[in-house]
Amino acid sequence: MFNLGMPELIVIFLVILLLFGGGRLVDIAKGLGSAIREFKKSIKDDDHSGPSQKNPPEPK
Repeated sequence: MFNLGMPELIVIFLVILLLFGGGRLVDIAKGLGSAIREFKKSIKDDDHSGPSQKNPPEPK
């Protein structure tokens, strides 16, 4: 689909760095990492706490 090589990725990173600055970029990365971590945790907790889809309850 997209053929992005190393030079293109470097240019994209430099543009983002110029737009947001180094400190703000670190804050964005930390926030994104914690959001992904929370999302994975909630999916993991939901899988273990919910009813199993493999064995549905038998009708009475």
